[in-house]
Amino acid sequence: MKISRLLFSLVLMTACSHAQVPVQIYDINVVNTFPHNPTAFTQGLLIHEGYLYEGTGQLGKSTLSKINLEDGTVLQSRRLNSRYFGEGIAIAGQRIYQLTWQSNIAFVYDLVTFNLIESHYHPTEGWGLTFDGTHLILSDGTADLQFLDPETFQLVQRVTVTIDDRPLPNLNELEYINGEIWANVWMTSEIVRIDPQSGEVRAIIDLSSLRAMTTTGGRDDVLNGIAWDPDEERIYVTGKLWANLFEIELVPRN
Repeated sequence: MKISRLLFSLVLMTACSHAQVPVQIYDINVVNTFPHNPTAFTQGLLIHEGYLYEGTGQLGKSTLSKINLEDGTVLQSRRLNSRYFGEGIAIAGQRIYQLTWQSNIAFVYDLVTFNLIESHYHPTEGWGLTFDGTHLILSDGTADLQFLDPETFQLVQRVTVTIDDRPLPNLNELEYINGEIWANVWMTSEIVRIDPQSGEVRAIIDLSSLRAMTTTGGRDDVLNGIAWDPDEERIYVTGKLWANLFEIELVPRN
């Protein structure tokens, strides 16, 4: 089966043009639907101890919030200075990290109080962030994933993500799930599942059906946001400015 036979984004079709697809394709079923703030420009999303944590972007509107998953109630929130465009978030230990887009700064907060502990300089743009239990993993809009020391934010390793042996750019929001890195591909309706060691894409998840199941609060309302609940083994996804968060299950495409 060739990628050109599927209704996939230009990014993925370009990466795999005229090549035998070496990955599994998944569709989805929606298990549950939850409310989501349609003014939230979602940049980072995760589940921790049953609560939803979300980092949002846009200058003057960027926030970090702890949210009740069931009803969308904001339980705790911190607004970034208006000069910063918030991006991906990750929790490591008792700290929560939040990237900024083009300011070359990552903020580190106390997980309980959201008080600022420290900040780190980072030389590239910040897009997505996740934690694999040892390293923070950062995407910067290219095909590269950077593995960072969570204490120093220093680069430990860089892995280039490929599909059909070609780099796959525009990697955005990240989540580490059962030994794989899942990544939104910016401006598409796909999530790719990545081997952390080789960078090879193992699978592609087609979420194009979700867009018709929600309303949005503005432009740039693309799919972005993956949250994994390891205790319940549940997957949640949303988009920038979407009015809903979806719990999904994967269905292999034959």
